[in-house]
Amino acid sequence: MTKTFQNFIGGQWVAPASGAYFENRNPADTRDLIGHFPLSNAADVDAAVAAAQRGFAVWRATPAPARGDVLRRVGDLLAQRKEELADIMSREMGKPLTETRGDVQEGIDTAYYAATMGRQLSGRTVPSELANKWAMSFRRPIGVCGIIAPFNFPLAIPTWKMFPALLCGNACVFKPSEDVPHTGHALVEILLEAGLPPDVIQLVHGVGEAVGAPLVSHPGVPVISFTGSTDTGSLVGEVCGRMHKRLSLEMGGKNAMIVLDDADLDLALDGVVWGAFGTTGQRCTATSRLILQRGIHDRFLGDLLARTRALTLGDGRKKGTDVGPLIHENARRKVARYIDVGQSDGADLLCGGRAPDAAALANGYFFEPTIFARVEQGMRIEQEEIFGPVLSVIRVSDADEAFAVNNGVKYGLSSSLYTRDVNLAFRAMNELDNGITYINAPTIGAEAHLPFGGVKQTGNGHREGGWEVYEFYSETKVGYCDFSGALQRAQIDNYLGTPD
Repeated sequence: MTKTFQNFIGGQWVAPASGAYFENRNPADTRDLIGHFPLSNAADVDAAVAAAQRGFAVWRATPAPARGDVLRRVGDLLAQRKEELADIMSREMGKPLTETRGDVQEGIDTAYYAATMGRQLSGRTVPSELANKWAMSFRRPIGVCGIIAPFNFPLAIPTWKMFPALLCGNACVFKPSEDVPHTGHALVEILLEAGLPPDVIQLVHGVGEAVGAPLVSHPGVPVISFTGSTDTGSLVGEVCGRMHKRLSLEMGGKNAMIVLDDADLDLALDGVVWGAFGTTGQRCTATSRLILQRGIHDRFLGDLLARTRALTLGDGRKKGTDVGPLIHENARRKVARYIDVGQSDGADLLCGGRAPDAAALANGYFFEPTIFARVEQGMRIEQEEIFGPVLSVIRVSDADEAFAVNNGVKYGLSSSLYTRDVNLAFRAMNELDNGITYINAPTIGAEAHLPFGGVKQTGNGHREGGWEVYEFYSETKVGYCDFSGALQRAQIDNYLGTPD
């Protein structure tokens, strides 16, 4: 019998106000019905925010080291259930178990890092300009945080957002992607088992228009963290700007990997196959452009075609699968449209470009890994985020041209350079207009203890991960303590450094 899941609001698992549910199916085999999940609406959001406000009043008074202890237990539970969680993720979003195990590990690392931050939420103590007066700053929680997460990293990205928010003393209303609700459900269960007070976490399932939009515009939610498309992020930004909310946006990417003539070509080949076709290209950091210097272009492209054609498509839970399905049929149609666009613009379709015709894959949203050559700067497939297994290959004459091509898009998330020239490596880190640059590694592979994010239309300046995210989820409070016993006037004419 198919299970029906509920929201978690006010310390209880409850049905949605609408009484309606949606199906969650395996994208590798749509005959596999995972469960029914709530089609929530603004009434559910209102109830969740009210409960989270009650939870915030309690949780903010809990010492930060004690909050860190809860997150440490969350990390322990994630480690114990790694295989179970990896299987849940592969079943509902498609990527191979090797990748979803890494997704869980990212959550484990983030939990343990957050636990240590419970003893490091430091401010500063500085000298006052007046005698017998103390001056300091410290970090305070903000309130209820709206957490809106995407489908492609069903566990890792919610943990990047929620764990720092919780460690800082905030409460969370969590809306997972409607494409991966089961993972979100499992994560909330683990948070509760670890000892998080029930009102501190609220889980509201549903679609963006009915749940995400009311959450973003709710006056009781002063903080929003959103990962998704640039178009949707722009709408979120407009609402948050009008309402003076704190907002973190993590949006699109059009990431390039540059391979120069002096590169280790075998290493670069491994990197581009993983960067372009891992997660079926459904990463904001995916290698969607390959910039090859003229001297190695033909050889490298030939080797890449052979490696790409050898990739095995299939169910991510089955041994031997290299590339899983796209998340749903709309995603597959979008990729197919870009195949037409690329050919219309004059690029050469060298492999892939279609759904496979194998009978074993007929019930899933599969699409063959695709490579376009003779792609020119400015073509739509070179400029626009496709979010699928499509790689555009651009030929350049030298590093200067490669850097210009890399920078010539509206996004600025990740970049990569393969070279043995240390001078060019450091130039790349300085000149490539991205939030992240890898040397001799693909455009994917961020680590939990470093800031993650991009520039231009990829984000709005905030970072996830590392130490910076704890500043996003907390306010700076300044305190003064005057123990002189007299009225002292700072920055007035009796300042001690002012001559008589």
